[in-house]
Amino acid sequence: MTQHSTSNPAHEPDMSLSNTPKTRQVRVWDTLVRVTHWAVAAGITANLLFTEEGSELHQYVGYIVVGLVVIRLLWGFVGTRYARFSDFFPTPSRIKHHLSDLSIRHTDEQHLGHNPLAALMMFALWAVIIGLGISGYLMEANIFASKDVLEEVHEILANSLYLLVPLHIISAIAMSYWERQNLIKSMITGNKTVTPRRPQ
Repeated sequence: MTQHSTSNPAHEPDMSLSNTPKTRQVRVWDTLVRVTHWAVAAGITANLLFTEEGSELHQYVGYIVVGLVVIRLLWGFVGTRYARFSDFFPTPSRIKHHLSDLSIRHTDEQHLGHNPLAALMMFALWAVIIGLGISGYLMEANIFASKDVLEEVHEILANSLYLLVPLHIISAIAMSYWERQNLIKSMITGNKTVTPRRPQ
């Protein structure tokens, strides 16, 4: 009588589990990065939608936001790993690498912090915010005779935020879906979930 080999069902779950990539939590955003990010977002929202243009409150909020951006810029030189410009400055090679990972819907582990495209958006927002602070200060200080020109520059910069801010939010949501990574949550908790690549 021949014996038939039988498989042990108890071992099958272990085999499937062994083939499942293990995720890990990586601390990406330090406290200063998260606090400045959300405080700047709150300040921009307040001055665009709630404070009266030219009022003292509008000016104070604007200067606080500029101060936070300056602190964040300085932190980009001396801060933690993922906060530093050296980690995310958008060089052509980094952009190429990032686009390659995007094509396969994989989290770009080389740029767990800001990816190169997000960095371009950040620099644009920071430049506009600093420009608003400078033009607003010059208007109030009456340093230049042509106040109308400064008001026009200030208005153009402020209006650009109506485009940049929604684009920033939409991009974060889209990238969260595409990379299967909750980017908004990570800016709250400071952590990102990383799944290793499967062997090719």
